Amino acid sequence: MEMNYDESVLHQLEQELDVKILPGTEIMLDVGEHHFVKSSASSDRVLVPQPSDNQHDPLVRILPAHNWTRFWKYSAIACSTMVSFAQGFGPLSLAPIFPQLIEMYGTDLAGAIQFTGVAILVLGFSNFIWVPISTSFGRRPVLLVSTLVCLGSCIWRAQAKTYSSFMGACVLNGIGAGPAETLQPAIITDIFFLDRRGVWNTVYFVFYFGSLAVGPIISGPMAETVGMASFWYLNVAMHAFIFICILFLFPETKWHRMHPDEMRAKGLLPSQQVSDEKVNTTTMENKDLEKITTLGAMPDLSHTATAARDPWLGKGTPSKQQFKLWQVNPHPLKAVFYDLWIPWKLFAFPIVEFASFVVSWSASSFLTLNLTQAQVFANPPYGFSSDSIGFMNFAILIGMFIGLATAGPLSDWISMRATRKNRGIREPEMRLPTMIPYVLIMMLGNFIVAFGYQNMWDWKPIVIIGYTCAGIQVAALPAIASTYAVDSYKPVSGSVFVSITVNKNVWGYGFSKFITPWIIASGYVPPIMTNMSLITLWCSFGILFFFFGKTFRKWSEHSDVHRM
Repeated sequence: MEMNYDESVLHQLEQELDVKILPGTEIMLDVGEHHFVKSSASSDRVLVPQPSDNQHDPLVRILPAHNWTRFWKYSAIACSTMVSFAQGFGPLSLAPIFPQLIEMYGTDLAGAIQFTGVAILVLGFSNFIWVPISTSFGRRPVLLVSTLVCLGSCIWRAQAKTYSSFMGACVLNGIGAGPAETLQPAIITDIFFLDRRGVWNTVYFVFYFGSLAVGPIISGPMAETVGMASFWYLNVAMHAFIFICILFLFPETKWHRMHPDEMRAKGLLPSQQVSDEKVNTTTMENKDLEKITTLGAMPDLSHTATAARDPWLGKGTPSKQQFKLWQVNPHPLKAVFYDLWIPWKLFAFPIVEFASFVVSWSASSFLTLNLTQAQVFANPPYGFSSDSIGFMNFAILIGMFIGLATAGPLSDWISMRATRKNRGIREPEMRLPTMIPYVLIMMLGNFIVAFGYQNMWDWKPIVIIGYTCAGIQVAALPAIASTYAVDSYKPVSGSVFVSITVNKNVWGYGFSKFITPWIIASGYVPPIMTNMSLITLWCSFGILFFFFGKTFRKWSEHSDVHRM
């Protein structure tokens, strides 16, 4: 539970509610005499996690903001969203220009597809570099350095004259683009409360996967009219602009909320209750944060007005320390070791494995379109140009925005409705039923694309229905499944996404290797329908997790991942 109360308080709440409170289980309404900080003085909705009374605490809400002002909230999430978009924009933009790449570098289709496949593979494993840095030294240095790496790789791509040189640029681009798949979900958990994470994780997936759709829309026409190099210089300009925005508009969001065991070890738990004010339970990892960070008792549960409990409600600002290039960590090697080990450990956790497989195969459904669209539509009977093929990705983009408009709000609404029925007790599994309509949409899209490709249907149903369905499901299913995993293991949200990303990108690389030979040998239906069947299989495990997910969480309730 993100409230971080000590065992005696949790036991008291469990007795009053007659329910076992496991990590991931949250109390969203006042319970008897226990009162929590809420979204406003007139609201009965409890904020999870509870914000501190420190003006530099980045936790925020739409209206009002806790504790940063609305400007800093939106600037932070806008900068991280731009990074996710820009870093995904280049690596998967090659689909419409495979014919030019084949001609320029003297390769075949399978060789050209490897430019994408290798970048995907490296991108996933690069997070074993970026996430430890993010945990040890903050989000800012990762955003800044990775943006510079991407900028340099795009210059290299524009100048590459040989196949091996362009492949080297793809590898460097993959290394630099790793944070696009792991950092923003961690930033969302840094600054948004539990009841808004479904919406913002959907926003993240729409912009990230949206960049993968927009890239081909722009690369095709630019390659046709002004040459491929101009497209990569567009990427250079984009990364340069974003670097400046991060430098001045993205304060550090990482904020360590101390676990009761940690406070007890430091002797910070007082012997008496404080009833008239909410006592801060959080510190930045740098204890010298302008000498303003306070350490105190566990949150007081007596009835106190929200404004008094959090005097910086919507009035706080980032500190100067939060604008430094990195944050000081007293134990950097220990933090790095944990971040290298924890993603592998999480593969043994059923919930993380479930999320990894759902995200991986849902994304591979989108990857199928990216890798096959030029192969299908550039040849007879279609004979479309690179720019026309690129414009077909507008259908995917529209589908993603439909997913954005529906999946996040629907997921949060279903969860909150189930919470009210459950006496204010929120379980992460409550959002899983939201997957059902999107699984059906995914199946419809794959059927139309597979049989449309194979039987050479008119392009309109393939693109308008099939591609749009692919966009809807890739915005929705990964967001729902990954939010479920993060809600269950919030202290290691970055490592959760490393596990998901490694799983996704290893499968994506393998898929890029075998899909072209498989299509040549068997046609389009067997690979696409096999992939669809696997997505359906992994998503169907959501039924098992809906009924037994809490049992799986109980297996790991004493794991050290909940105390990081």
